[in-house]
Parts: sequence; C-alpha cells; structure tokens
Amino acid sequence: MLAIEWLDFFILILATFRLTHLIVFDEITSFIRKPFLTATIQENASGQMEEIIEIKGSGLRYFIGSLLSCYWCVGFWCSLITVLTYYNFPAAFPIILVFAVAGAAAFIESKL
Repeated sequence: MLAIEWLDFFILILATFRLTHLIVFDEITSFIRKPFLTATIQENASGQMEEIIEIKGSGLRYFIGSLLSCYWCVGFWCSLITVLTYYNFPAAFPIILVFAVAGAAAFIESKL
C-alpha cells in the first residue's frame, strides 16, 4: 500500500485544483478548448452575463469536448496525472508545489 503524508496529500489536492481550473477555465489555455468547444456570453433572465458552452463536432471530437466542458471529468484526469507524477517523478515535486501554491492563492482570492 502506498503511504502519503497529510501535507503532501493537501499539496496534491491544491495542485489538482489549479491544474483543473487552468485547463477548464483559464484564458491562457483556450487554445486547447477551441477545437472542441464554442463559448458565447449571453445575458440571462435576471440580467446577469453567463457563458454558454456548445460542444463541437461528433465522435471523438464531441467526446473530448464533453470532457473539457466538465470540471469533474477534467478534475479526475488531472488528479490521476498529478498523483502519478508525484509517485513516479519525485523531481517534479517543485512543479506540483508551484501549482499547489497557485491553487491556494486562487482559492483565497475567490473567497475575498
């Protein structure tokens, strides 16, 4: 059985949160989503602006678009990548730590 310290576990959680947010929401990675999703901004009934996501294509393209539009789906794959990286490439821990610090900062900023 693989053992993990609580601090490392918390770091992995924050790093996964940040990586998931980076892929699903951040403008800097829109080029990843662009072939699979179309995002438009519309005003809803209460006068607030909201983003409407439409999945492009069919088959594999539609499947990838479905994954990229789902925070929970991307979160699973990001957590798998983060944990596998943690266990198989210990030298990558500083990168995981940077993602964790950025994730904590994003979480704090969103709560202010």
